[in-house]
Amino acid sequence: MDSADQTLEQLGWDAHFENQISAAEAAYCHPARVMAVHRGQIAVAGSGWAGDLSPYIAGATPSDDHPTVGDWLLTSADRAQALRVLGRKNLFKRRAPGDPRGEQMIAANVDTVFLVASCNQDFSVARLERYLVLAREVGVDAVVILTKIDLTDTPETYVDAVRAIEPGLIVETVDGREPDAVARLAAWCGIGKTVAFLGSSGVGKSTLVNTLRGSASIATQAIREHDGTGRHTTTVRQMHRLDQGGWLLDLPGMRELQLSDAAAGIAEVFDDFTFAAQECRFSNCAHGGEPGCAVRAAIDAGTLTPERFARWRALEAGEAATTARTSRRRPR
Repeated sequence: MDSADQTLEQLGWDAHFENQISAAEAAYCHPARVMAVHRGQIAVAGSGWAGDLSPYIAGATPSDDHPTVGDWLLTSADRAQALRVLGRKNLFKRRAPGDPRGEQMIAANVDTVFLVASCNQDFSVARLERYLVLAREVGVDAVVILTKIDLTDTPETYVDAVRAIEPGLIVETVDGREPDAVARLAAWCGIGKTVAFLGSSGVGKSTLVNTLRGSASIATQAIREHDGTGRHTTTVRQMHRLDQGGWLLDLPGMRELQLSDAAAGIAEVFDDFTFAAQECRFSNCAHGGEPGCAVRAAIDAGTLTPERFARWRALEAGEAATTARTSRRRPR
């Protein structure tokens, strides 16, 4: 069964979107979900139909008004034109590559995000923290998926490293090639549910997609042995139907994820430092050599680690720089 055979509910339609449509629009418009974003066109699906449309929407000026994968649209009576983007439940976006002042939409209307990392040399706590900050900022539940467990004799060391990021964080270890191993991910992949994969190149996202779909239609590539990294095997942002009835967004690998407007997400993921900073003697404490710094005291006591402190400060510095650039480009 492909997207053209689905009902709106099977595509993820619910009251959040239904309540945005007027009686007049319901009479002559057709809802459709954006299933893929290509250069110059979008693939969409509605109740019993699918097709390709121009992403151009008359009168849309802000970037958020333009469709991205996972969006719901209203299309014209002949289903030939996108009329408007319906209000989103959530929106993943990042700083645009090569344009520090711009933003790039990644995906919309996601129920759960799978943060994928591999058990090899490419494993990075800092990268996972960045992905988790993005999920927390958007307000989407996150599950960490550790792949390629066949490449290590001690997968528990990777699990422990992930769980140290945030208490209660769900972690699953899988061999992406084994259907039995990934079957436990089905709880997040039910009818009408949308999950997204985030992870750098070569961590096994496409292999997992193939296994969850029961298909080998997504290209995969071997990793380089000397550093454990791989090339991008996903080249377009698109949704894939899962055997469990849900939809999966396989997104191009983003090795250098740049966060945008993520202050709340940083505060939540690094709440141990956020709470400690509230106990500093001075409200503008830089956590360097100031007297009465509760953060430094916690590091000296071993309650907080200097490595995690450095990553927290790096993310906060990036957020401050983003805010400064945004302020400079606002019209006066």
